[in-house]
Amino acid sequence: MQSRNKKAPTAAEKAHILRVKLLPCSVCDCGGGEGAPSEAHEQRQGHWWTSIALCAGCHRSGFNGWHGQKRIWLLKKMDELDALGVTIARLFSPQYQPSAQALRACAAMNLGAD
Repeated sequence: MQSRNKKAPTAAEKAHILRVKLLPCSVCDCGGGEGAPSEAHEQRQGHWWTSIALCAGCHRSGFNGWHGQKRIWLLKKMDELDALGVTIARLFSPQYQPSAQALRACAAMNLGAD
């Protein structure tokens, strides 16, 4: 859901967010792709280029999530900068390059900016 306090992403930012959502979680490695897309966590509201790929549990869970007690983050000894580094490395890795079909499918599911 888009907050009223931040500007909408540009077309280039939406494309970036879509690619981030196709990656597995940068903390626990689950999810990503068409079936269970990751969520794009913004380090700062409206800073789309620094979005981090997170599963719902590592993002919003009350126990494990960044917006909760951050237990999985503490266990993995990670913070937002560590997770951003994983996301950036995966964006440039040949292993995680999405197919054109995956990009079209996710775009059709309206997985742009939340």
